Amino acid sequence: MSLQGTKVLVLAADLFEDSELLYPVLRLKEEEASVTVAGITDDPVTGKRGYGPMPVDTTVDQVDATDYAAIVIPGGFAPDAFRRSEAILDLVRAFDAAEKPVAFICHAGWVPISAKIIEGRRATSFTAIKDDMINAGCNWVDEPIVVDGNLISSRHPGDLGPWLKAIIEALS
Repeated sequence: MSLQGTKVLVLAADLFEDSELLYPVLRLKEEEASVTVAGITDDPVTGKRGYGPMPVDTTVDQVDATDYAAIVIPGGFAPDAFRRSEAILDLVRAFDAAEKPVAFICHAGWVPISAKIIEGRRATSFTAIKDDMINAGCNWVDEPIVVDGNLISSRHPGDLGPWLKAIIEALS
């Protein structure tokens, strides 16, 4: 199945979980999607396991949700920076309001929490932020992949296969 012509936005910041950023970028490109990696700044980013420096294509304040079909939010420690960026929270809210896929994995559940889009929705995350998800009103479940409308969530790098399958399916 080809995603040719489909534009996907992937967020990046220092200390991202290497596989949770790299695998979606490569897998979506393999399906011929046009992938834009957006950083909080235009500085290259480095993964928590040492991948990098990786250049970003643009910054989050220079993109518009209307130009993309989906947003992908990798985990690691980067979500702690993502959730403090008003530009990112505005983007996530815009994708959600437009019912476009908002895909997040591991600690990236912090972003929909801070964007205030998780209440009353079903999702998963890394167990370390389970209480954060529940306290934000999420119906948290321990499953490899959870799709609730446009929200696509997974727990950790071991779930990357099912997560990307669900993202690709949502974009097809």
